[in-house]
Amino acid sequence: MSRRSNGKSRQTPIIVRHSGIQGRGVFAAGRIRKGRRIIEYVGQRVTHDEADSRYDDDAMSRHHTFLFEVDESTVIDAARDGNEARFINHSCDPNCEAVNEDGRIYIEAIRNIQPGVELTYDYAYPCDEPLTPEMFHRYRCACGAPNCRGTILKISRSNGRRRAKSSRRRKGE
Repeated sequence: MSRRSNGKSRQTPIIVRHSGIQGRGVFAAGRIRKGRRIIEYVGQRVTHDEADSRYDDDAMSRHHTFLFEVDESTVIDAARDGNEARFINHSCDPNCEAVNEDGRIYIEAIRNIQPGVELTYDYAYPCDEPLTPEMFHRYRCACGAPNCRGTILKISRSNGRRRAKSSRRRKGE
């Protein structure tokens, strides 16, 4: 739901269907204006330890979860009691952003979005260790944006930006 300035709620026009980025995606079914709150990311709220016990990244060939970190003690698992927001894919050139407002996560448009366009935001998964070719493979990005960094991970100087870029080139991505 989205809120108008007069307090009345209205449904944001979105639809879930097959995505060229990854599995299913969320698409604008009507025009969405910049700044519009599109949907809340909902699901079961669990601790980080519980989330880690549900999903074993090391056992997956490619990372795939419906987890969203709210704060140091809370994670939303949208695979349980979640809504359409869990299907919004990552892009290195997103048209939306995730906003944490009092522990609730909302997806908002950061530019005008035309009908039929896929909604995306930058996952920017935190990573405190040096990036390896294996990590790039597990957390690879398929957004296709001209500025694609090749991964859904947040790249910073501390985790080896130069090393990560050279690894991506070696793999031909």
